[in-house]
Amino acid sequence: MAQREVITYTDDLTGEESEEIGTHTILIDGAGVEIDLSTENHDRLLEVLHPYLSAEGARRVRGSVTTAGTRGKRRAVGPSAHSDTAQIRAWAKENGLEVNDRGRVPASVKEAYEKAND
Repeated sequence: MAQREVITYTDDLTGEESEEIGTHTILIDGAGVEIDLSTENHDRLLEVLHPYLSAEGARRVRGSVTTAGTRGKRRAVGPSAHSDTAQIRAWAKENGLEVNDRGRVPASVKEAYEKAND
């Protein structure tokens, strides 16, 4: 039996699927997030941040919330991660929480699931 795994890239802001999705790390006050954005939404983010990043007193610093080995690379998600996500989605729907059928499961939903199942 042949098995084919399909990876779909989804813009975290719009939920739209695209081949042109990139993972971007944002670090503010020591807290970081990784967000997957289309080229268009990444450009919009940079446009919004431009006045702050180019302010007279702004200084560029080196910082990372990920290890150098994972920065900029897509991570394959194994079958166990998919089944965990499916279980979390099913639990969320059963408990009246709003969750999309595709894309990332919100951290708040994951936390509620973990809290309820500990």
